[in-house]
Amino acid sequence: MDVLGVGISAVNPRTALAEVTGWMRMDRRNSAPRKRRTPKYVCFTGVHGVMECQDDPDLRAIHNSSAMTAPDGMPMVWACRWAGFKAIERVSGPDLMPLICAAGVAAGWRHYFYGGAAGVADLLAEALSDRFPGMRVVGTHTPPFRPLTDREEDRVTAAINDARPDCVWVGLSTPKQERWMADMAPRLDVAALFGVGAAFDFLTGRRRRAPVWMQRTGLEWLHRSAADPLRLAPRYFRNNPRFVAHVLRRPPRRMG
Repeated sequence: MDVLGVGISAVNPRTALAEVTGWMRMDRRNSAPRKRRTPKYVCFTGVHGVMECQDDPDLRAIHNSSAMTAPDGMPMVWACRWAGFKAIERVSGPDLMPLICAAGVAAGWRHYFYGGAAGVADLLAEALSDRFPGMRVVGTHTPPFRPLTDREEDRVTAAINDARPDCVWVGLSTPKQERWMADMAPRLDVAALFGVGAAFDFLTGRRRRAPVWMQRTGLEWLHRSAADPLRLAPRYFRNNPRFVAHVLRRPPRRMG
């Protein structure tokens, strides 16, 4: 589905989970000793991500090269339904992440957590391990807020590859996490990367999500603006009207 030049995957939580499960099974069948894997990466994209892509062709190309760009936000869902995809539903990082963690327990999928504020990746690993007994966590890392040096990037690459995770969960916020996944994918020996952003804070309880009725009615942005007005309110009040105006001028359409 083309929404302002960004390919949005026509998925819902069930079909997204099924697709990821298929990747993991294929990865296990194709794995061999000393054979490096090239991971797929998943973007979770709402109005903010799509509008960032309007001003940044490189970021748009990153989204359009993903294995899945999930509709994270009701405006994405409504746009895709307008174009005829009636079965599409919102697929956010905080919602899909527990589904994948639960599904991976029996299959033995290995998880690595990269991002968040200091100590949050460890808290997330602990919280999900408690929630899903038997879940295999093979590493965590909290990078500095600044860009990594080449040496630091090499160390991160080596640490992740040595841990040989199947799933790497990236919590760096948009668009930083999308750029990181695209840059690192050719260097990593993993099955899939997931750019889940604020899921690190939501799933550890550091931040409260909007009530379900606000999520379903497209008002979660109001809740998040109130919780972090200095950072998020300007973004939403800038991007939301622009998104509506752009979509009215250029309606979503089926790709291909």
